[in-house]
Amino acid sequence: MTGCRLCGSAALVSVVDLGATPPCESFLAADQLDRPEPAYPLHLRVCTDCWLAQIPPLITPEETFSEYAYFSSFSTSWVEHARTFVADTVQRLGLDPKEKEAFVVEVASNDGYLLKHLVDRGIRCLGIEPSVNVGAAARDAGVPTLTEFLSPEVGAAVRAEHGPADLVVANNVYAHIPDVVGFTQGLRALVADDGWVSIEVQHLLTLIEENQYDTIYHEHFQYYTVASAIRALASGGLTLVDVELLPTHGGSIRLLARPAEAAQEPTRRVADVLAREKAAGLQELSGYTEFSARVAKVRRDLLKFLIEAAERGETVVGYGAPGKGNTLLNHCGIRPDLLPYTVDRNPYKHGRFTPGTRIPVLAPEQIALDRPDYVLVLPWNLRTELVEQLSFVHEWGGRLVFPIPELSVVEATS
Repeated sequence: MTGCRLCGSAALVSVVDLGATPPCESFLAADQLDRPEPAYPLHLRVCTDCWLAQIPPLITPEETFSEYAYFSSFSTSWVEHARTFVADTVQRLGLDPKEKEAFVVEVASNDGYLLKHLVDRGIRCLGIEPSVNVGAAARDAGVPTLTEFLSPEVGAAVRAEHGPADLVVANNVYAHIPDVVGFTQGLRALVADDGWVSIEVQHLLTLIEENQYDTIYHEHFQYYTVASAIRALASGGLTLVDVELLPTHGGSIRLLARPAEAAQEPTRRVADVLAREKAAGLQELSGYTEFSARVAKVRRDLLKFLIEAAERGETVVGYGAPGKGNTLLNHCGIRPDLLPYTVDRNPYKHGRFTPGTRIPVLAPEQIALDRPDYVLVLPWNLRTELVEQLSFVHEWGGRLVFPIPELSVVEATS
């Protein structure tokens, strides 16, 4: 890397080097298995001037998101999270159509999992989604969706056609764009001068504290603390006024921002989270120095478990094929001899193979047919939801394995 993508500084320090892996959502069809597969360095560094953690922008968003394998609606808990957000936000911001004619835009709106709740309420809305296949699914569900990557120009064009947005939502996308300044300027172009921007993004604090290194992958170009997010938002003319700590994705932050000219004083919660980050050492190198060693232990513990299970003649299969799982599988060097297959609820992935490790992805029903001794849960962040979904594994005495934040083997509960 030549410099920090936010402030331009050359003061970038290594946090953890995960080697080289393929893009995490590049699942392979059977006829691709004998072809070469590109792999790119996955090396997290932190800027010691603005403290933005980042990886090199070696792939473009166009390569990753034009055709995308992730559909938000397949996560029950995520759909419920979106429903609750919409209900709370409509009330808090007074967006009820009986009270005012509001307009809401969601950037990276995926398959309409969130905006459908606004459609149901009769609130005018628009999704901006770059993935052709996912955006088509949203339109089929009745959610107006524009197939574009957000830029200042796209933001201005949407504003000119539809008017300024009272609320702009950007969930799980602020880490996915290498041009953080241009994207933030796009958000500002969309939002009304007295409007609101709500961003949800993984919190670097929990990533470090909970060993969540598998959430480092090529789709995630940067990793935010509240301190670095404040600077990123300011680059586009937005000011942070409130923050919420969320349990989603292992620990996220909801950043509530407004145009600088309309912003009030930040709430006490902003100061509290900034204090927590400072206490954890995330504004100095001390907070990052031990992370690499803890990542190595996660790898050793998981490999030891899989190897010893194989030597005992016990079977282990996977559950889920998320992007984070592919970082874990590639970093650990896990192949079908240790994990013969994984399953996923998303039919798009069925019959395909995980990038790099070439592990088959099957339908979830395969687990009940094979009755394995262990199920390795790759989307560990959905632990509560998946323990319930996998309770049937209890019928034959199978157990669940969670690799993050540390290896744990638990009974499947009926």
